[in-house]
Amino acid sequence: MRALPLLALAFTLPALAACSGGNSTAAPRPGPIEATPTPTPSPTATGTSFDVTRCLNQQPAPGVSVANLVIPDTLKLDVTKANGFPNGRGLADPVIDITLAMAFLDLTKHPLNLLASLPLDPPGNKVTLPADFPYLAPANGTPPMPSGGGTNFNFRSDPPSAYVRVDRMGMPAIATALVSSSMKNAYNDANPSDDASGKFVVELGTTLTKLTDMLADDFQRLSLNMCATPKTT
Repeated sequence: MRALPLLALAFTLPALAACSGGNSTAAPRPGPIEATPTPTPSPTATGTSFDVTRCLNQQPAPGVSVANLVIPDTLKLDVTKANGFPNGRGLADPVIDITLAMAFLDLTKHPLNLLASLPLDPPGNKVTLPADFPYLAPANGTPPMPSGGGTNFNFRSDPPSAYVRVDRMGMPAIATALVSSSMKNAYNDANPSDDASGKFVVELGTTLTKLTDMLADDFQRLSLNMCATPKTT
C-alpha cells in the first residue's frame, strides 16, 4: 500500500527568530548570537465539527455510493463496467490514495485520482508487472531459488477451522482506518453479513467524522474541497 499523501503534504516552513544582547557595563560585550531556526506552529484546529453524510452518499462510480462500497466490507466487481479500483482491484491500483479521495474530497470538484496523481510516492512496483496470469512480478533483488524451477513448495492443507482471522482486507484501509482500536477485534471477528445488517454503521461514521474534524484545517490549507459539510448546531 502506498503512503498517505496528506502526511507528506501537511508540513510547515521554518521561520528564523533572531535575538541579540549585550550591556554597557565593564563586563565584556557578548558576541553576536546566531539565529536559531524555529518551526512555525501548525495551524490551529478550526473547532468546527463536520457532517460526513455527503461523503458517504457521493458516487465515486456511476450508481455506486461510498457507503455501498464500504458496507459490507467486501471488494466488489461489476463485469459490465470498466475494471479498476474501486470496481475490482488491479495489482498496481493506488487503492489507499483513491480511498482517501472518495472518503474526504468533494468528487464534484476533484477527480477521484487526485491524490494518486501527486508525485509523492513511488509510481509503481520496481519490477514491471506482467500482463498475463498470474500477473505477479518476480521478487525484487536476487533471492535464492530452489532447484527444480520453483516447484519446491510445501502448501498447508489445514482445514479453514484451523485458522483465525486477524484482519479484514475487503476494502483496503476500512478496517485499518475507520474502525477504532476498541472495536477492531470485534470487527475482524465479524462477517460481511454483520456489516450489511448495520452492526458497524455507527462506528464507521463516528470514526470518519473524527478524522474529518482533525484533518479539516489541513485540507483547507491545501485548497482542497471536502465532501463533508460543517454542522450547523
